[in-house]
Amino acid sequence: MSEGRDERDEAEPFVMPIEDFIDLHPFRPQEIRAVVDSYLDAAAEAGFREVRLIHGRGKGVQRDSIRRLLKEDPRILGFKDAPAERGGWGATVVTLID
Repeated sequence: MSEGRDERDEAEPFVMPIEDFIDLHPFRPQEIRAVVDSYLDAAAEAGFREVRLIHGRGKGVQRDSIRRLLKEDPRILGFKDAPAERGGWGATVVTLID
């Protein structure tokens, strides 16, 4: 491995099963936009009309970044904080356009 490169840069792509939620904690901040975009494509293709993006509570930086992305996305009908039992403000529930 060359100096300055992360092992994940050379790893084989990981295929995740598509569910009605995705936990974004394992991903690096610079990966989030691409991960969310790919996930929304796959979720729509799988027929989901509502999904949950788990971004964590923290300071709200990741939440705000994700919501800016969602506002620009024509596949999105709307989004809101998840109910308390599904993550509260640490997760965003997204409604996809049919």
